[in-house]
Amino acid sequence: MKTLFFSLFIMLPFLGMAQDLPSKSQQDVFEVFGNCNMCKSRIEKAALDVSGVKYASWDIPSGNLKLIYNARKIHIDSVQAAVAVSGHDTRDFKADSLVYNELPFCCQYVRKGENAKEGQMTKH
Repeated sequence: MKTLFFSLFIMLPFLGMAQDLPSKSQQDVFEVFGNCNMCKSRIEKAALDVSGVKYASWDIPSGNLKLIYNARKIHIDSVQAAVAVSGHDTRDFKADSLVYNELPFCCQYVRKGENAKEGQMTKH
């Protein structure tokens, strides 16, 4: 009986910490600038290439990228940064101009988001 009580006493703090961890599967939606089906393929591939992303679907009319990802493995900023590296601006990350200029003409969207840092892999 003492052993059981002692074991529970030791484990109690760890059980409380488990509740502080983020949910394994998290959903998020953020805007990504693009125009066409080629953009859709590029944006979704960039998102899915981030380890921990389980699902990525970019909606052309709204420009929203819907994700399901493992929040214990990655932060949403990692996905936004990867998408920006592929040439597409997001709400917090701006694609490098050299990469953007290499996109096919139909994929060169009107650039917005002046508050995003160009070519940066970190959030401002």
